Amino acid sequence: MLWIEKYRPSAFTEILGQEPVIQHLSSFAQSGTLPHLILAGPHGTGKSSAIECFARALYHDNWELNTTILSVSDLFSQGKSFLEQDERYAHIYQKNQSLIANFKYILKWYASMRPLDAEFKLMVFEDAHALTRDAQQALRRIMERTSNTCRFIFTTTNPSAIIPAISSRCLPLFFGPVRQDIILLHLLEIRAKETAGLPACTDDDLDLIVQAAAGDMRRAVLLLQAALQSGRCDDLLTQTSSENATVALNALNALRDGDVRGAIRRLESLMIDYGLSGREILYEARTIVQREYNHPSLAIALADTEYRLMHANNEYIQVGAFATGIRDVFP
Repeated sequence: MLWIEKYRPSAFTEILGQEPVIQHLSSFAQSGTLPHLILAGPHGTGKSSAIECFARALYHDNWELNTTILSVSDLFSQGKSFLEQDERYAHIYQKNQSLIANFKYILKWYASMRPLDAEFKLMVFEDAHALTRDAQQALRRIMERTSNTCRFIFTTTNPSAIIPAISSRCLPLFFGPVRQDIILLHLLEIRAKETAGLPACTDDDLDLIVQAAAGDMRRAVLLLQAALQSGRCDDLLTQTSSENATVALNALNALRDGDVRGAIRRLESLMIDYGLSGREILYEARTIVQREYNHPSLAIALADTEYRLMHANNEYIQVGAFATGIRDVFP
C-alpha cells in the first residue's frame, strides 16, 4: 500500500502546515455556509485532502453523495475516451456531441441533482488550470444558475489560468509549501512506525528527503517509502532527478549563450507541456542557479520574480520578464 494513502489526512487536525486555511475551512464547516472557492498552491500541500476533510465535517456520512469530483486534467488530456471509461459518466455521455458539449451536459446533470439532507452540494474541479477558456465560459453560466444548490471548488497550481469571470466569484485560499521542520517531524513519525524489517534511514537521509521534497509533503512521504523499501537511502539524488530540472537547465544555458527566445520557449514549455506553475519553475531555476552559478544578481532576480508572481495575474509574462532580465547577468 502506498504510504501517501495510508497516511492521508481524514480530519482537519491531520493536515499539517496549513493552519490559516484550515481555520477558514473549519469555520465554514461549523457554520454550514460556504462561498465558491479557489484552493491554490503547489503540489502535495493538502488541497485535495482539505476538500475531503471539509466534506466529511459538513456532510458526515453523506459526504460522498454530496460531493462530485471531476479531474479536469484527465478529461481534457484524454478527451471523450475518459468519459467512456469512467463509470460515473458512461450513462450520460453522448457520443455524437463534442467534448465541450458533453462537459456542459454532465455539469448541468450533476448540478441539477438535489443535495441529500443539505442546503447545497460540492462540485470540485481538480487541476482547474487545465480547463479551456470555452469550458470556463460555459462553467461561469452554470455557476450563476445553480449557486443556490451548488458550491464550486477549484484546486490549481496555477490560479492565473482561471479567467476573471470565475475567479472574481470565488474566495481564494492559498496553500503554501509545507515548512521543512513540519515535514521532518512527520517523516520521523512514519519512520518510527514503518522501519520494522526495513533498513532505517538516518537523520541525515531524512534531511536530504526534506530538501528534495521542497515543501511537498506527498513527495516527501513517497521518497521515504522508496528509500526504505529499496534500501537505498544514500542514493536519493538519483531518485529525485527529474526531466523538469533538465529542461530548466537547458533554458538557463540558452540564456547564458544569449538565446533569450529559446530560453523563454523552454520555460513556457514547462508550464504548457509539463503543467508546472510559475513558482515551481522558479524552484527548478533556483536549484540550478545555486549549483551551477551561485551569482547574487541571479538570486535577487529570482526573489523579485517570486514576489511579482504573488501579485500578478499572468505567469507567462512574469517568467518571460525573469528570463529577459537575467540575460546579461551570467558570468
